[in-house]
Amino acid sequence: MLNIVIFGGPGSGKGTQSEKIVEKYGINHISTGEVLRAEIKKGTELGKTAQSYIDYGQLIPDELMINILAGVLDSFVDSKGVIFDGFPRTIPQAEALKKVLAERGQEVSIMLDLDVPEEELIARLIKRGQESGRADENEENIKKRLVVYHNQTAPLIDWYKQDGKYQHINGFGKLEDIFAEICEAVDKVK
Repeated sequence: MLNIVIFGGPGSGKGTQSEKIVEKYGINHISTGEVLRAEIKKGTELGKTAQSYIDYGQLIPDELMINILAGVLDSFVDSKGVIFDGFPRTIPQAEALKKVLAERGQEVSIMLDLDVPEEELIARLIKRGQESGRADENEENIKKRLVVYHNQTAPLIDWYKQDGKYQHINGFGKLEDIFAEICEAVDKVK
């Protein structure tokens, strides 16, 4: 099983690169953002709860995300692996993911860290918000999300380094060059 965690600040290209990885390696894709947006759109209780956190630029509570993740993971049949996009975002989530995978006889193969300068992240997110009409992608919310990212999510870099799974990727430049660097790293753990 090829289980990849793709990591980076909001707007770092995780979704774009995840699609390319899924296509090349034939693995499943779990985007917590997409799962949550679908629940919000359906108006489920989970969606309403998630929306209340998102409205304030906060992360969804760990237990809620882990339950969602385990359900999606178990829904895949004959999977060659999974790319986790937007999860884990905290050390407790990383520990929970390790446990969920271990219960299924699996582990994280590699954690790809898409490193992009903050000014570029802000510019990308503002542009994406304008193009997609996503109301949560305005400058005020983007800055809140970056503060949350630096305080709660960035410590995962050291956690995955200690776990021997960390791989730095230059996330700024041509899409093809970034993807080539990703493939080189993934091919070493396949």
